Amino acid sequence: MIAIFRLTAIFFLFLNSGVNAQTDSLKQKIQQGLSTKKATVGIAIMGSNGKDTLSINGTMHFPMQSVFKFHIAIAILSEIDKGKFSLDQKIKIEKKDMLPDLYSPIRNKYPNGGTLTMSEILKYTVSESDNVGCDLLLKLIGGPKVVEDYFVKTNFKDISIKINEELQQKSWDKQFENWTTPKATNEVLMQFYNNKTKRLSQKSYDFLWKIMKETSTGMARIKGQLPANTVVAHKTGTSGSNKEGLTAAVNDIGIVFLPNGNYFYISVFVTNSTENETTNEKIISDISKMCWDYFSSKKN
Repeated sequence: MIAIFRLTAIFFLFLNSGVNAQTDSLKQKIQQGLSTKKATVGIAIMGSNGKDTLSINGTMHFPMQSVFKFHIAIAILSEIDKGKFSLDQKIKIEKKDMLPDLYSPIRNKYPNGGTLTMSEILKYTVSESDNVGCDLLLKLIGGPKVVEDYFVKTNFKDISIKINEELQQKSWDKQFENWTTPKATNEVLMQFYNNKTKRLSQKSYDFLWKIMKETSTGMARIKGQLPANTVVAHKTGTSGSNKEGLTAAVNDIGIVFLPNGNYFYISVFVTNSTENETTNEKIISDISKMCWDYFSSKKN
């Protein structure tokens, strides 16, 4: 029995070393690509089997910007499952809520205010990164702290959500109060996509991943170099640049679905960058393409 145990242990050690060697090679390619970039980049990658993982600056704090709208949607949908709200309920948005300095497709369509369903506001907020919709959802749920507390209570770590979009866009320094880590983001993606613990009802789960797959922002990032019609469920986040030309956040997090039926989780955060917007987005698309090539070549 001891001999069998030793052989089994050696066999699994061999398998794990093979996986590590492969992901180490992918990691080296990514690091080589980043070596000439004037930016700090945080990355977490995880295969659908949970074994193919790598990270670079995976536990570093990065400003979320609009990535936190993914977390807000989860918290709202959790409240919907408890019966506090419903996807069909109508919500009136006043003209005073249509703040002129915030990016908002809702305001563009309803400049004088209007009535939308909860599902419409969630879709605008996640799929189109609407800031007016985002702050309305935060007001409805009780504020940013309620969202942060939801993740703390459900045993997620390294997620700080302190302020809404209005405050985040007003001050360069304030945006850093909403932060997370690449590893923490991949953990949220994995837990809520697998849904093994049924954190969301089937209806809320289906709705969440539908609006994530319909994201129309940041098309040059994770999706930028992938084959046409690749399905990606993702959420972007973007800051402006300060007067010194420093960009605080060009982010994209999500799940990439492969033709072979597998998928991978990917979270990329670019901060402290003096590169231009095109280069910042290409950093993400280059990493995504390398991961696509790696996971597409795997048999399982």
